Amino acid sequence: MPTHYEGTEQEQLALDSYIKLQRAAETSLHRTTAHLSHHNLTTSQFAILEALYHLGTLSQRQLADKVLRSASNISIVLKAIEKRGLIERERDPSDNRYMQVQITEQGRALITSFFDEHVAGIVAEMSALTAAEQVELGRLCRKLGLRQ
Repeated sequence: MPTHYEGTEQEQLALDSYIKLQRAAETSLHRTTAHLSHHNLTTSQFAILEALYHLGTLSQRQLADKVLRSASNISIVLKAIEKRGLIERERDPSDNRYMQVQITEQGRALITSFFDEHVAGIVAEMSALTAAEQVELGRLCRKLGLRQ
């Protein structure tokens, strides 16, 4: 759906491109994460488990930065998955102000039970683009994301 904003040509182009980016991202995210509900996980919960699974123990602040969530939102999400026994939190022994978060064996077992399926879904979703287009998309997204 293009913009109906009647601004300058530059404004219309920017808005139209932004709308397409947003819609594509939301649609792809929905298609590649719909299976998470079968595991009683939200996308935020999965993002945290996936980060801990691949990166190891992280502080709450590091997790918030990795999954692009606020510190207050991370606390709420962590509480829910800690209650399920998927993660553990403990004070950093070298600096009591920080909480260290690690995935439990139960969390590791859950994520490994479906991670290959998750990756296959992403590969299938991205197959709409050629390899060269995927590289170009990655380059453009990085450029946009790093804009200061």
